[in-house]
Amino acid sequence: MDDKKLFDELVKKGLLSQEKADEILKGVELSGKSAEDVIYDERIADEETVAKLKSDILDIPYKEVDPKDISEDVFNLIPYETSKTYRVIPIEKKDDMLVVGMEDPNDSQAQNALKFIAKRLGLSLGVYIISSSVLRAVWDRYQPYESEINAAVKQLSGVGEEDEALVGLDEQMEKSQDAPIIKIVASTLKRAVDVKASDIHIEPERDRVRIRFRIDGDLQEVAEIPAKLSKSLISRVKVLAQLKLDETRIPQDGRFRTIVFGKSIDFRVATFPTPSGEKVAIRVLDPEAGVKSIEELGLKDYNMEILKEAIEDPYGMILITGPTGSGKSTTLYAVMNKLNTEEVNIVTLEDPVEYFMPGLNQSQVMPEIGYSFASGLRQILRQDPDIIMVGEVRDKETAGLSVNAALTGHLMLSTLHTNNSVGVVPRLVDLGVPSFLLSSSLNIMVAQRLVSKLCPKCKKRMKAPERMQKMIEKEIDQMPENVQRMVRSKYEKPYHIYVPEPQDNCEVCNGKGMSGRTAIFEIFKNTDELDSIISSGFTEQKLWEEAERQGMVTLRQDGIIKALEGKVSLEEVLRETEE
Repeated sequence: MDDKKLFDELVKKGLLSQEKADEILKGVELSGKSAEDVIYDERIADEETVAKLKSDILDIPYKEVDPKDISEDVFNLIPYETSKTYRVIPIEKKDDMLVVGMEDPNDSQAQNALKFIAKRLGLSLGVYIISSSVLRAVWDRYQPYESEINAAVKQLSGVGEEDEALVGLDEQMEKSQDAPIIKIVASTLKRAVDVKASDIHIEPERDRVRIRFRIDGDLQEVAEIPAKLSKSLISRVKVLAQLKLDETRIPQDGRFRTIVFGKSIDFRVATFPTPSGEKVAIRVLDPEAGVKSIEELGLKDYNMEILKEAIEDPYGMILITGPTGSGKSTTLYAVMNKLNTEEVNIVTLEDPVEYFMPGLNQSQVMPEIGYSFASGLRQILRQDPDIIMVGEVRDKETAGLSVNAALTGHLMLSTLHTNNSVGVVPRLVDLGVPSFLLSSSLNIMVAQRLVSKLCPKCKKRMKAPERMQKMIEKEIDQMPENVQRMVRSKYEKPYHIYVPEPQDNCEVCNGKGMSGRTAIFEIFKNTDELDSIISSGFTEQKLWEEAERQGMVTLRQDGIIKALEGKVSLEEVLRETEE
């Protein structure tokens, strides 16, 4: 589908200006994000309007489809995985014709897949354009995970405890109980990718095995398996990750890669012994979800300009700080994605390597054999790097080597654990970095938190309570003048915020009221004034005064602006930015 033609139609319909269309198209080229995603994110048009515009452009009829009208026999004509991979659905079988719905009829791979299915069935093809919401609603009707798990467990109902220990010990085994266990694990992995889960937890308890997914930061139970299948299930995961099957007393780590819905997905596996058996945590590493462009991080203009300026510097330290699970790695990968050109040599030290990025020289530290961040950093400097990324500055030696690397003409990227960006300076001094070196090596310090995004279809606008009105006004008063003017020009008193009002039938958030997460940021720059403060003996108060002087927007202020825009819940912003 030609993005320009789609935006031309949106301009003709008066849904956006030509200037805005050109700006978005340029952003699409830079970020690699699909034009349709940007249209929905910016709320330029709804999915049905876009589908109808594509119908006019491509001269292919648009069809509204009710998933309940599709018969079970028709569902079986196109497998669920094929439907997900190529974004197509079966609609009906009419005489000798298979009628299908496609989100993008110009997708040649989807066309070939459908032609293959039709030829195998001896049918001709009829094609309609459908909306993305119909696709998601039809996928919900497939519901393969629950049915596959139940069928596999039922198939295993006669299997005894002694037999289970053999399952998965040898991938070539042909015993009858192997296939259902393999099916349960495969279905669980596919389902996790499908719902964009970041982690899978397989947890043995006394009377069952609980399977939970972490979605948008929260764990939720998705299935339970009889306790007697625990060993078989864990064995299968260990086989995939090439872990020792006979070692159940100590934790083990491994990883494997496989193709799910046409995408190469990495799974990082960690086992942990418990009295009820081994627990397994699996990190789902989807490069499409994990490696973003800096435009997709959620930075507002006032922060984006500072970050882009820092990235263009040939040397210095860019430090990302925040608690575990605040998205620091995602931001680091986005920065490296921006810097990754054939003219530079980027070398990384990670623990572990989360996403493999073409063009980067990535290395995983192994402290158990003496290959730590510190020892690895010494070796990196012999690799003629331009840009170095160290996963975390966590000790005195790594901190000192990182600062020296920045001082000797390298751009240094890393993470740190502090509550805010101002806390980076005292933390590095605590780690033994001399203040006179620190003032010369620091570039910017970025603090961030992750907050849930409100579902665009389920959010409700309301007047903020009185105490929140006062708090919003107080924070706006403390914002830099240029940001303050921008906020006051857009939002008048009394201030309105948005709250989730989940709808059971919402195809975007599945009735949760939240869909995905975004980050809130604060960026503290190194300036001549900050150099002077650090060198002459700083206090935390002096650092905050400098942050205010240079116009830093705090985490809470950035979150409040996003709450007024309707992107996030103000309550969650306040919770995440409590001191």
